[in-house]
Amino acid sequence: MAVVAGVFMLVVDITIVNVALPEIGDDFDASLSGSQWVVNAYALALAAGLVTGGSLADLWGRGRMYAVGVGLFTACSLLCGLATGPLFLALARAGQGIGGAVLWATSLALLSEAFRGGERSADPRAGLRTGCAATARGGRGIGGGGLRGLAG
Repeated sequence: MAVVAGVFMLVVDITIVNVALPEIGDDFDASLSGSQWVVNAYALALAAGLVTGGSLADLWGRGRMYAVGVGLFTACSLLCGLATGPLFLALARAGQGIGGAVLWATSLALLSEAFRGGERSADPRAGLRTGCAATARGGRGIGGGGLRGLAG
């Protein structure tokens, strides 16, 4: 269940930032380029770190690296909340991307380890991770407008 919660946190974070980006830009008086880097720094770090995160998990243990990914993602989320400008926020988002990459790469391996062979199709919990991720991504259109309305 911890794996599902971590992936849910990762996917919801992506959605929240995309919905709140106009307000983030206004609050920091950021240029369009500065606002784009808030999203792009995360996406680039996430994409670049996926293979490395999986390799490190193979070397040092999946559970340990999953905990490192969650810790790094959470610490960088705190830094995002403390950001004083678009550059600080973009750098903190890059840190989140690295933590998210480790979290995402190891979550698949941990779930694969937990459910072997026929258990994958017989146990309904095997699809829980995908269901939560799909729900979080699909719910952004429905809940996103409400979140944005609360912000401003």
